[in-house]
Amino acid sequence: MLGLSLLDKNRTGITDIVQRAAALKWNWAGHICRREDGRFSRVILDWQPRTGHRSIGRPPARWRDDIVKAIGKNWMQLTSNRPRWRANEEA
Repeated sequence: MLGLSLLDKNRTGITDIVQRAAALKWNWAGHICRREDGRFSRVILDWQPRTGHRSIGRPPARWRDDIVKAIGKNWMQLTSNRPRWRANEEA
């Protein structure tokens, strides 16, 4: 339709909603990890559930699994350096 294929680049300047959601997630993760005041959001981020009973099936995808996959397990220490964290956001 209109001489365009699905492979043609979208030139409207509107960002993809998936990319926008990912960027907001990275910003929020950096914001929460830099907190030092012991708020509930930071406590929950550090919390590890007790082990003992394994659920059946595929392990659930956790909120921070995407960040760990992209950067590694030391991503919480990386957030303290804000320019370096922002450089990793675009990656």
